[in-house]
Amino acid sequence: MQSRPDLIGFGAVAVDDLLYLDNYPKPDSKIRVKKHLRLGGGLAGTALVAAARLGAKPAYFGVLGNNDLSTFTRIEFRNEKVNTDICVHKDRAKPLHSIILVDNKNGSRTILFSTKDFSVPSKRDISPNHFKQCRMIFIDTFASPIFAHVCEIAKSLNIPILADIEDIAIHSHNSVMDNIDHLIFNKYYAQQITGFSDPKTILNSLETKHRKATVITAGEKGCWFKEYNKPVLYLRAFPITAVDTTGCGDVFHGAYAAAILRGSSIEIAVLQAAAAAAIKATQPGGRQGIPNLVELQHFISKNNDVHSEEIC
Repeated sequence: MQSRPDLIGFGAVAVDDLLYLDNYPKPDSKIRVKKHLRLGGGLAGTALVAAARLGAKPAYFGVLGNNDLSTFTRIEFRNEKVNTDICVHKDRAKPLHSIILVDNKNGSRTILFSTKDFSVPSKRDISPNHFKQCRMIFIDTFASPIFAHVCEIAKSLNIPILADIEDIAIHSHNSVMDNIDHLIFNKYYAQQITGFSDPKTILNSLETKHRKATVITAGEKGCWFKEYNKPVLYLRAFPITAVDTTGCGDVFHGAYAAAILRGSSIEIAVLQAAAAAAIKATQPGGRQGIPNLVELQHFISKNNDVHSEEIC
C-alpha cells in the first residue's frame, strides 16, 4: 500500500440504486420513478468514506471480484481516498446490491438488498501484519463470521474497535461484546437486544469497564451516550430539513471514528458525528452530502446552541 491506513473497516459495501418517488407505493399499484441514481453505499463503505472526507486514512478489508459492481466500488473508493489494496480477490465476489425507495415528501427510505455473491474475508485471510500503524478498527454486523477473530487480533495489538451491531447472535456473545470499545447503534435495535425502552436504562445496562463509550441514535429525536462511569448525556438533533436519510447512521459512525482519531473527546466526537449525519440528510444518496472538516465545523458553529445535556 502507498500509505498505511489508520482506520480499517470490515463489513458491508453496497452499490445502491436509489429510486425517488412522490410517495410510498401501495400494494398492487403503479408509481412513476422521479429520479434514479446509482451510488456507493453499505454500512462499512459509507462509514469509511465519511471518515476519509473528515481527515482519516481508511482502508476497506473486504472481498471484491471481476464484475461491474466490484469495479464501481473500487472506483468510488479510489475517488474518496479509501484504500482497497488489502481486499481479497475472488472472481465471482460482489458488493451488496440495494434498491432504495426514497419518499420525496419526507426523505424516508426503504432498502431492498441482495446478499448474493457477497462475502467477507476468511479468518486465514486476516493476520496481525495487516494492522500495522492502524489506530482503529470499524466492523459492522455483516462481518459476523469473522467478528470474534478480528476483535481478538485488534485487542492483542491494543487497537480500539468501533462496532455497528444488528445481530443478536453477536450481542449474546459476551466475550466479543466486551472487546468493543465504541458501540453505536440505533434506538430500535438497542431496545430489541436489551428489552428496555428508556435510553438511560439501556445505556446503564450496557455499561462495562472495558468499553469507552456506548451511543444510541434516534434520527430526528437526537442521541444518547454514556462513557464508562459517567452520567448519560443527551444531544438533541440538529435542525435541518431532511431530503434523504439514507446512510445517516453510517456517516455517524465514520465521523465519530475520524473525530476519535483526531484526538477528540467522546462528547465532541458524538457532536461532530451527529452534525455530519444531519448535513448528509440534506442531500440525496448515502454519500453525496457527507461534509469535509471545514464544512462540518462551519455547520456546528452556525448551530452552537446544540449541546449535550445530562439526563437526570
